[in-house]
Amino acid sequence: MRAAAILAALLLWQAAALFLNQRILLVGPVDVLKELARQAPRPDFWLTVWFSLRRIFLGFFLALSVGMLLAALSYRFKVFKVMIRPYLSIIKATPVASIIILILIFMNSRNLSLIVSFLIVLPVVYANILEGLYHTDGKLIEMAGVFHAGLRKRIMFIYLPQLKPYLISACTASIGMAWKSGTAAEVIGIPKGSIGERLYEAKIYLNSSELFAWTLAIIVLSISVEKLVLWLIAKSYSALTSEGRS
Repeated sequence: MRAAAILAALLLWQAAALFLNQRILLVGPVDVLKELARQAPRPDFWLTVWFSLRRIFLGFFLALSVGMLLAALSYRFKVFKVMIRPYLSIIKATPVASIIILILIFMNSRNLSLIVSFLIVLPVVYANILEGLYHTDGKLIEMAGVFHAGLRKRIMFIYLPQLKPYLISACTASIGMAWKSGTAAEVIGIPKGSIGERLYEAKIYLNSSELFAWTLAIIVLSISVEKLVLWLIAKSYSALTSEGRS
């Protein structure tokens, strides 16, 4: 069913491109795939992908780690939660374009996508993990207190299993946001060697085939990173379950 829906969308796209017959405005999926096939064997294509991939993924990973830590501290200390709430609210409410421009005032654009993706993902991770902590089964925590379970055991066998759906939800929601904000930052800041630079050049030279090809590459990268992260979470929880049984 999903394959049929994708095929129908591609056919509609191709029909629209043929009907419009303006390659500057819209190219079909066949032309996009040809352009991607032309770009892919070139070393500079993969260097560009690696430039953006490592920065956006690092921004996401840092936001995931910091967001979980801040959520844990907010859960444990109400004062801390009250203190950081204004900062997270400001980050969440500020438009991405404003964040990008403000960062460019203080630093160069080379690591812009890392910082922007970090700031965009952080509030999402924090809110999801904090919600998960508040929904942790109180009876399990009580039982851990009765049996004098240490903090490590409580984290591994109570909090982490209870947080699994919230962690998956946070990652699913935020990985796409990291890529969108990260590449938007690169288009504005134009760091040399980035995907954003290639998108900007394609727009300047009205090269729609290249513009769509790089957009497709971003979509594939975003989906691939999401699948990888979810697989790593599943493997980690599987290892945790095995350790709990042994």
